[in-house]
Amino acid sequence: MRSLTKYFLITVAFLAAVFSCERYEVYRGEDAWLGFSTDTVFFDTIFTSIGSTTQSFRIYNNNEQSLEISSIELAGGQSSVFRLNIDGIAGSLVRNIEIPPKDSLYIFVEVTLDPNNQDSLLAIHDSILFNTNGNLQDVNLVAWGQDVHMFNSDTIRTQTWINDKPYLIRNYLILDSLETLTLEEGVRIYMHRNAALIIKGTLKATGSLDNPIEIQGDRLEYLYRDIPGQWGLIYFWPGTKENELDYVNIKNGTIGLMADTVFTPNTPNLTLRNCRIENMSSVGILGQGTSIHASNTVISNCGQLAILLNIGGSYEFHHCTVGNYWGSGYSNRTTPSLAITDNYEDIYGNINVRPIEKAYFANSIIYGNKEFEFSINEHEENTMPYVFDHCLIKANPEDFNLEDTEHFINTINLEDPAFVDYQNYNFALDTLSPAKDVGSKAIALQFPIDIKGDSRLGELGPDIGAYERFETDSISK
Repeated sequence: MRSLTKYFLITVAFLAAVFSCERYEVYRGEDAWLGFSTDTVFFDTIFTSIGSTTQSFRIYNNNEQSLEISSIELAGGQSSVFRLNIDGIAGSLVRNIEIPPKDSLYIFVEVTLDPNNQDSLLAIHDSILFNTNGNLQDVNLVAWGQDVHMFNSDTIRTQTWINDKPYLIRNYLILDSLETLTLEEGVRIYMHRNAALIIKGTLKATGSLDNPIEIQGDRLEYLYRDIPGQWGLIYFWPGTKENELDYVNIKNGTIGLMADTVFTPNTPNLTLRNCRIENMSSVGILGQGTSIHASNTVISNCGQLAILLNIGGSYEFHHCTVGNYWGSGYSNRTTPSLAITDNYEDIYGNINVRPIEKAYFANSIIYGNKEFEFSINEHEENTMPYVFDHCLIKANPEDFNLEDTEHFINTINLEDPAFVDYQNYNFALDTLSPAKDVGSKAIALQFPIDIKGDSRLGELGPDIGAYERFETDSISK
């Protein structure tokens, strides 16, 4: 019995060895051609000295027999700015790669571009060459690059940034105390992963309607156009003062703007005009014991709160629009779009109260896809002076008495503002919006021009929010 078992095991081992070593016959014909998932690997605009994301494509053997690719190589050789990984092998040239019948393999491509000391876009071309049985085929490689002013863990003093090349911040950039950073219209600032712009002095960012200042992540590939959390925050350090942002678009970060613990009576520490803050994974605007004035500003699609006003300070929002529809494709939001609190618990478990001196919202919209979008955390020994004056909000009627004119003046509650297309960040009002023509004229007189440069003073009444709609305009208005 043991001998039979022995011979059986030897036979199984022999057969396993035979089948494991079985090879398909390699086709050597002159008509052997490969198939490709694409004829061009394209890299959208990337920054010089910064590597790209990895692109990939597939090579197909559509034949009934194996094919042996004699060589796969970069036409530019070892001096090419592109890098390859072919079936797990890194290099600019790989030989004798076999593909079984009806099978495929992946090629991964990356690129890093050298600075060219020019503002213009730089186009780089190369190709991958395939030699199969003497047949030559290729896949094109195309990358667009852009030179940048780069800052990496730097501290700067007073200076002006002009609209020539983009500005790239890696890790952090600190504007030193008592210094001023001036941004001219059209300046483009790109933030690397987790990067922070820290303002200890004063930031003066003056864009224009036709040429706004742009601040976003440094991944410019189409895939990253609306991905939040790509960078850290813009942080106004305690002691900073008289910061002004006009026509500044900020998107795809973690916290858009955070102003911390400094309060100058009758002088806002941070003034926002005609700004857009969108697609933040945490908070759009975080005010903490400071003073913020905002007008004609849109805050949209934030993972936690669009606006958090916390532990003291003075805040005014005129003709602003909050449209928070976070949740499509990301985690569900559990917090309201607007939260105001006058107390906090310290590390010892003690409750500390820092009264809010002013929280005034006028001709503004606070709306989103949660059931309610407004919360107040008011200490029992304190009365918070918040006011909604001619606003459209989404507050829980069981928690707030909208007939209380101390806090609510001509306020619309729980009505859809009917944005034109919030899914594509268009928060202009549709023709049937309840926010049309019902704003306060007295407030509109202080802010007579909307975010698009149109007058608020020519119709039946001003619209609530950052946008004024005219029925003679196209639907985009």
